[in-house]
Amino acid sequence: MAKPDVAGPEEADADLEGGRMPFLSHLRELRDRVRNAAIAFMLAFFVCWWFAGDIYDWLKKPLYHVWDVKKLGTPHVVFGKLTEPFWVDMSIGMWAGIFAASPLIFYQFWRFIATGLYKRERRVTVSFAVFSGVFFCCGALFCYYFVFENLYGFLLGYGSKELEPMIMMQDYLDLTRDMMLAFGAVFELPLLIYFLAMVGLVTHRGLWKFNRWFVVIAFVVGAILTPSPDVVSQIMMATPMIILYNLSIIFAWRVTLKRERAAAALEASGGEKRTRAERGDDDDDDA
Repeated sequence: MAKPDVAGPEEADADLEGGRMPFLSHLRELRDRVRNAAIAFMLAFFVCWWFAGDIYDWLKKPLYHVWDVKKLGTPHVVFGKLTEPFWVDMSIGMWAGIFAASPLIFYQFWRFIATGLYKRERRVTVSFAVFSGVFFCCGALFCYYFVFENLYGFLLGYGSKELEPMIMMQDYLDLTRDMMLAFGAVFELPLLIYFLAMVGLVTHRGLWKFNRWFVVIAFVVGAILTPSPDVVSQIMMATPMIILYNLSIIFAWRVTLKRERAAAALEASGGEKRTRAERGDDDDDDA
């Protein structure tokens, strides 16, 4: 039979103790992780800043498509200050750099968290870093391809030939950026729940009982995180949150089931050792 992947109490304590650091060592570790994340971000920032114009043209495509569908005239974005295009390019470089460097940033974050985990839990640091970046970018892309056209279609529905919209560069970037960041954060939910289940803080049973309340929370969070007050964007954010939460229950179920089986096997192994010890004592008494 395969050896269960659950350490005994003494082994677990020794494993956790081996990962502990003095307070000053923690501060140095934090400094190194922040420095490495900052270097990754700065490199991504300069690359994205160089291509800021192309990135902004890509961000405008959903708006321009809806603009053409609504027949509001020639689509265009304007700026009201001479310095606005420059700061928009800087902002694009910064926020696009965060998305581009997110795998490395998350890796530094998980490496710092791993110092307080058991050895078997520290092994998945790289996997968590990679999937954190992937899920974060997937959330932003989901927003771009499935949310923006519905959102802009609703907002531009107030426009007409007599009431022509005039979109400012900075305002459009702020709305687009906030929506993509919010959806990127929401898509981290399965990974967060998987991590909590792995360390034993949640189980699939408790998550399933909390499901009905999470539906309410999802709509409240959707109303808070979406910068636009319209119902469409709130529903578009709450719906994937509910779906991702229920998918996370499956992940938690697998983790909990594996832990319970390993714990049962460990307990059975301990029971056999106690039985053998008792038999040995009986044999000694008989002798």
